[in-house]
Amino acid sequence: MSAGAPKQTPAAQTPAKQTEVLASARGRVMCMDSAYDVDAANRGRDVCVNSSYCGVLPARFIAEHRPRAAIGMDCGVGPEGSAIAGLWYLEALGIPAATADVMTAHLGDGVHLYRTGVVRFANRLALDCGVAAGLPVRGAAAVLLENDPPLAAAAEITNRTVMETAPDGRSVVAADSIAFGTSEDTGRNVLVTAGHTGRSAVPYLRRCRPLGFICSDGGRGMDDSGIAGLYMVEADGLAGATVDARRARMGNGLSHYHDGIISAANAAAAAAGVDIGMPCPQAAHLLLHR
Repeated sequence: MSAGAPKQTPAAQTPAKQTEVLASARGRVMCMDSAYDVDAANRGRDVCVNSSYCGVLPARFIAEHRPRAAIGMDCGVGPEGSAIAGLWYLEALGIPAATADVMTAHLGDGVHLYRTGVVRFANRLALDCGVAAGLPVRGAAAVLLENDPPLAAAAEITNRTVMETAPDGRSVVAADSIAFGTSEDTGRNVLVTAGHTGRSAVPYLRRCRPLGFICSDGGRGMDDSGIAGLYMVEADGLAGATVDARRARMGNGLSHYHDGIISAANAAAAAAGVDIGMPCPQAAHLLLHR
C-alpha cells in the first residue's frame, strides 16, 4: 500500500447495522445508529431504537418498513418542531414513537441511546402504550415491545379524563375536542377541550350544553374569530373561557387543563370569577362551583 492510500478498516471493526438488546415472543428491541438502518426484518414486530433525529424525513424511512414502534432523538426540537415532527407523521400511520432528550445520549450510537437515554416526547400511540416523559429509553422500549395502542376509530378515542369532582358528583372533564361532549355533561360538567372556539364549535356546545367550558383561542385569528363562539353562546346561558393556544397543545385536552392560561372569558364565566391570566385548573374549579 502506498503512503498516500486511504487506510482500510478491517471488516471485523465495522459495527453491525442493528444490535438486539431485548427479545420476547412479540419481537425484539433493535438498536441502530441511524433511522436509515431500519429494514424489512423489523416489520410489524420490532421496536427500533435509532439515534437519529425524528423529523419527517427519517420518519419516512422508518415508516417504509413499518416496525412495531420507534424511538429516536429530539435534537433540540428545532424551529417549528422540525426535529420531532416525525412523531406525528408516524402516529398518523399507526406507529407508536418517542424521542429522547438529546443531552441524555450520544447521537449516532443506538446502543448508547438505549442504555442512557431518557424520553422527552412521545406521540399519542406511544403514550397509550404506557410511555411517558422521564422514562428511561430502555424502559420505554420494553413497554412498546409488550403493549399495543388501542384499535379504534378517531371518533372513539376521546381521551375523556375526570380532573376534579365536586361533592354533588359534578366534574371537570378534559377531552380532546368539544365534539366529545355528551348528554352526561348537560348542566353538570365543566368541559376542558382542545379545539378552537370559533363559530363551528357553537353547535357542539349547544348540543351538550355543559355547566361550563374552557377551549382554545386557536391563536385568536383574524377579527378574533377563534373566540367568537364564547359570545355566541352567552344567550344560551353557557359560561365559557379560552386558553392561550401558545401555551397549551391544541388537540390535547390534558395539556389544556395542565398548561392552559386563560386568554378570554364571556360574561357568565367572568361573573364566576374567571379572569385573563388565570391557570386553567383554577378557572375550571370556579366554573364547577359557580
